[in-house]
Amino acid sequence: QVQLVESGGGLVQPGGSLRLSCAASGFTFSNYAMSWYRQAPGKEESWRELVASISSTSDTRNYADSVKGRFTISRDNAQKTVSLQMSSLRPEDTAVYYCSTWDQTKTYWGQGTQVTVSS
Repeated sequence: QVQLVESGGGLVQPGGSLRLSCAASGFTFSNYAMSWYRQAPGKEESWRELVASISSTSDTRNYADSVKGRFTISRDNAQKTVSLQMSSLRPEDTAVYYCSTWDQTKTYWGQGTQVTVSS
């Protein structure tokens, strides 16, 4: 079955950096686009925000306007991982970050990793 396991979250000061990773298993990773979403404190699951996405071959990457120029999504198909490099972090980036993929029947989520940006 599809498994997505995020890691790398933590507490960081404003202006700092973090790198999130997601290890995938249970599907042919190299065939699927991948995304990172985030859910801000107090927001329901339906309010999860798409942060960044990357195509199966990495030739297309898209970012939310709020993170353009600060976040970079990448993937390693051999290692079956997708990463999110976050820099110039702001307090408003505080959220639980989720790795995600989808097929014709459903969307798959990891358990999430907490990112807190605070001084």
